[in-house]
Amino acid sequence: MPNPVIAEVTRGGVVESRHTGAYAVVDAAGKLVASAGDVTQAVFPRSAIKAFQCLPLIESGAADRFGFSDEELALACASHSGEAPHVRVAGGMLAKAGMSEAQYECGAHWPYELSAQHDMVRHAEEPRAIHNNCSGKHAGMLALAHQLGVPAEGYSRIDHPVQRAIARTLSELCDVDIGSQPHGIDGCSVPTWAIPLRNLALGFARFASGATLDEARKAASLRIIEAVRAHPFMVAGTNRFCTRVMQRVPRAFVKTGAEGVFCGAVPHAGFGIALKCDDGASRASESAMAAVLASLPVWTDSERQALKTFAGSDLSNWRKIHVGDVHALI
Repeated sequence: MPNPVIAEVTRGGVVESRHTGAYAVVDAAGKLVASAGDVTQAVFPRSAIKAFQCLPLIESGAADRFGFSDEELALACASHSGEAPHVRVAGGMLAKAGMSEAQYECGAHWPYELSAQHDMVRHAEEPRAIHNNCSGKHAGMLALAHQLGVPAEGYSRIDHPVQRAIARTLSELCDVDIGSQPHGIDGCSVPTWAIPLRNLALGFARFASGATLDEARKAASLRIIEAVRAHPFMVAGTNRFCTRVMQRVPRAFVKTGAEGVFCGAVPHAGFGIALKCDDGASRASESAMAAVLASLPVWTDSERQALKTFAGSDLSNWRKIHVGDVHALI
């Protein structure tokens, strides 16, 4: 059976586009409590699992050794917009770990935030790797390589100890044999493994609740959740969905991935969530993720209403005339 429509776009009161997809919500006991579509399909979670990639940084002792703050740990979990605070914090992480920007293997791109782009152009600056949306994660990986006592060069390769540590973490959290899963190369050059949606949701349920985790991993997970809760701007940036949702509803934990993937958690309820929009449209995955969160009976009335405001968005043309909307069907 094909996946159901999870979001649609209207114009002039007529449905103009439809987005199909699937999602899974799993509780701390590993039970599937809500779902739609094929939750056994393996998807590349991409940046949605940066919190999991951050766990070895803490568990290895690197975060403490280099004195990483909550702000820096939040950036290690980020797909940031390359704004000045993001660049500043990434640079601080490199300095604390005794690493340099020249060691980055993530590549360079312009900041996502247009005002940051324009400021660079005015100053005749070219984008650097530190502007990459994954520069915080990569600073953490460089620090992990230093902590493990292995060469930093090649830290993005699948056979490097840094990536092997991350692969073990994914296997343990999500109950999958990562070595047997299809894998590819992410936009920032690190490996990405295809994982079934239900298993991704299970991983986030464990991450959020601490269920089945040893004390060290439970403490590391809580440390990441608290860091992100304290610094949601670091995770994304100005007018970005992840930042806005977590600012409005601090008890929610959400993280976007490329190609219509979203993962998240509800720590106070022990729920994990994984969602994939089939056509890769972020406009659909954002609305659907908000609607899935709002549908869970774990919020105050004000939290639920706030989440519902993110489940639909108005569409305007270049003259700011309202022309339609995007809304979830969940």
